[in-house]
Amino acid sequence: MPSQNTRERIETRHAIDSSTDLAAPEPEARSIHGSPTCGPAVDSEDSAERYSRQVLFAGIGAEGQRKLASGHVAIVGCGATGAAAAGLLARAGVGALTLIDRDFVEESNLQRQVLFDEADAFAALPKAEAARGKISLFNHATRVNAKVADLVPANIHELLRGADLILDGTDNFETRYLLNDYAVEQGLPWIYAAALGGYAATMNILPEPSPFRTGCLACVFPRPPQGAVETCETAGILNTAVNLAASSQATEALKYLVGAAAKMRRTLVSLDLWSNERSEISTAAPRPGCAVCGLRDFAHLRGEGRPHITLCGRNSVQIHEHHRPVDFAEMERRLKPHGIVRRNQMLLRFQREEHTITLFADGRALIQGTTDIAVARSLYARFIGS
Repeated sequence: MPSQNTRERIETRHAIDSSTDLAAPEPEARSIHGSPTCGPAVDSEDSAERYSRQVLFAGIGAEGQRKLASGHVAIVGCGATGAAAAGLLARAGVGALTLIDRDFVEESNLQRQVLFDEADAFAALPKAEAARGKISLFNHATRVNAKVADLVPANIHELLRGADLILDGTDNFETRYLLNDYAVEQGLPWIYAAALGGYAATMNILPEPSPFRTGCLACVFPRPPQGAVETCETAGILNTAVNLAASSQATEALKYLVGAAAKMRRTLVSLDLWSNERSEISTAAPRPGCAVCGLRDFAHLRGEGRPHITLCGRNSVQIHEHHRPVDFAEMERRLKPHGIVRRNQMLLRFQREEHTITLFADGRALIQGTTDIAVARSLYARFIGS
């Protein structure tokens, strides 16, 4: 049974949530000055009861639980894998999470992205903010810093500052290679994860100065995949594959946070749940001559060759226009004569015929309904400005 304090907090939280406009989260609930928002302290009675089954596990124990409470994990991407991992770590009692995502919730996400619901999709809430709100409902003590942003070389040091560990919840290799450069440069561990179709894969990257150093992403894959790459939109995905990848990733994160890095897996492991195929590649040692962890050549961190316009896999094009603040009220006034406009505090959606432009506060935009970069650029210039 929950304690009286717990019951009172749940009742109070329910009353607050029942009166909250999902389309316009209160500014006070979000992060300030880039630091995780602070939740109320957990009283000892509630803490002991909440984590009692986890503390009984010999690998964690009371001391491990205390270490989890002081841990800070950054999760890049709050889609399928990232949302599941965030939920698992918050429920396990990790003290602080930084959630970084550039996208918003859509109905097609609900099949596999476990932190979101139909109200989030209807309101088109940014995923990082929607995830923050859901986590606050089941663990008020986890401090969540939600960042609605596209992780790029210009902001990666600011957004990931202070994290003990990084989890990959991304859907593209461009960002993964950027993460790899940053992690090796900073000597910070990160955990790769991927899920597609019935396939799930994870890999731990422990760079120097870790005494358990492994190879990095560039050791295993020296170059990003070339040509067309399958996505969830083209190959589909099982939600079970998502949760398998997230569970493996979160477990490895727990090992690291409690001080059991020696037990972290030193292989890239992949499993196909549908065909029952399994493969494993050793990552126990860096590849001689690796450009990143050997030569420390951080080309992705320097932004070399990074495109300003990218395909997003689901009949969408993303246009990167950072540090260009947008006045949503003024933009709504301009666009209303030309189509349907909806907005909240964090994004504006403009629908015109078969195209939809989703505009974020920093000027970044997703143009849906085309994979033609020229068409996307034309729509952006015509309606948003260049």
